[in-house]
Amino acid sequence: MNLVVMVLDTLRYDVVHHRGITHVHVPNLDALRRDSVSFSAAFGEGEPTVPVRRALMTGVRSFPWRYPFDTKGLYTGNRGWHKIPPEQATLAEILLVHGYKTALITDVFHLFKATMNFTRGWLNWEFIRGQENDNWQSGNLNLIRDEIGRYVRGPLDLRAHATLIQYLLNKRAFAQVDPLTSGTVFRRGIEWLQANHDDGPFLLWLEAFDPHEPWDPPRAYADRYCPDFVGTEFIMPHVAPQVASDREKERVKALYYGEITYLDEWIGRLLNTIADLGRLKDTTIMFTSDHGTELLDHGRFGKNAAALHPYNTQLNWLVRHPSGVGAGREVGAFVQGHDLFPTTLDILGVPKPERTEADAVRGGRSVWPLIRAAAGERVPAATLAAARANRDFAITGWGSYASVRDRRWNYIVNFERPEADTRLYDIGADPDESRNVAAHHPDVVRAYRHRLEGFLSQELPASLPDCFTPDNNRNPAQLYYKRRA
Repeated sequence: MNLVVMVLDTLRYDVVHHRGITHVHVPNLDALRRDSVSFSAAFGEGEPTVPVRRALMTGVRSFPWRYPFDTKGLYTGNRGWHKIPPEQATLAEILLVHGYKTALITDVFHLFKATMNFTRGWLNWEFIRGQENDNWQSGNLNLIRDEIGRYVRGPLDLRAHATLIQYLLNKRAFAQVDPLTSGTVFRRGIEWLQANHDDGPFLLWLEAFDPHEPWDPPRAYADRYCPDFVGTEFIMPHVAPQVASDREKERVKALYYGEITYLDEWIGRLLNTIADLGRLKDTTIMFTSDHGTELLDHGRFGKNAAALHPYNTQLNWLVRHPSGVGAGREVGAFVQGHDLFPTTLDILGVPKPERTEADAVRGGRSVWPLIRAAAGERVPAATLAAARANRDFAITGWGSYASVRDRRWNYIVNFERPEADTRLYDIGADPDESRNVAAHHPDVVRAYRHRLEGFLSQELPASLPDCFTPDNNRNPAQLYYKRRA
């Protein structure tokens, strides 16, 4: 049995599943969803980018933050943003020693920053350069000054626009191959399959940073959703709610939707390649995402740690098994990113690694019994009960915030300063999670706070032992352009 895993960044669940946002053109994902089992209550456990990948690759929760690793040079302020702990075996390492040819192809530049070690276990790995503020290309600002003017309202602020500057300098190089680096990820994945598919079992892991900002698809894709546009295109959209016109805000959404449609075409090419090579019959395909993004749901574009709502925290997870088990079915149990690892080993029949006691407690659990049960297969009662246990809620951590979510309530709190921000949303009465009803339900707040305290093994306010030092992690581009300003 082979395995192909696709991970997309910043991809909203409701776009892929046409729930609420129904008009985005993703025919290849639609086809994959029909052939797969899908999970309607998949939520992030530790967000954003790097903690998610670590949990996917090791099967161990990233949150609560607990590692005092050296993070100097990572230039981001996110908690849990560090390497894979040495005692945690990765999926690639395990499959490699079981005879699998393992390959990682990605443009997620965060995985290759100083002190990172996400190349562990990959027989082949390829870093596609140029995404966002990947410090790759350089050049005189005059090379991109005219283009910057299309994406910025008002004068150029070198420090505030450092990421955009770096991206546009990078684009001068990567666009000679494909319009977006994510396209190159899939192109190289297709080429890898063509060269390696018949050389024993394989794991191909494709990581595409899109549809993360900047939202910059080939414009025909955005025109599908917002045609005949004239105005500023805020491809870095965070300031748009304050300064953009209504039409420009619609264009921002169209740019995001356009990136998704662009990626869907590449997903279709990859799936067609797997079929043409005759590998659908012996390859499990998994498709997932790390988090979503806000599209003015609560007045913003982009993500932030305090907004632990479904548009940010709900994940896509599709599992296509070559036998067709569960195809077209939906599993409603709460699942999280660290469940992918044990599920994969279960499907492939590979033993789980030995864990430390602490990691065993925080380890994910296989959802393969849930998939089989959803397909109508007879699963031993004890096995099914174990797989279903404690799947009636999900805990998500992001920065200094945490969410405890179940079918009825979403409790969000700054776990370091609960007196500053504690919120409760009644999901049944308020599915958009717009009205904080914490003051009206103190008993519910108390119960969910107690559940979080049990999870963290300490009362709130909590203090976690990670040691991220923002002053040691400044973006080199911002440091440089601050000096130039």
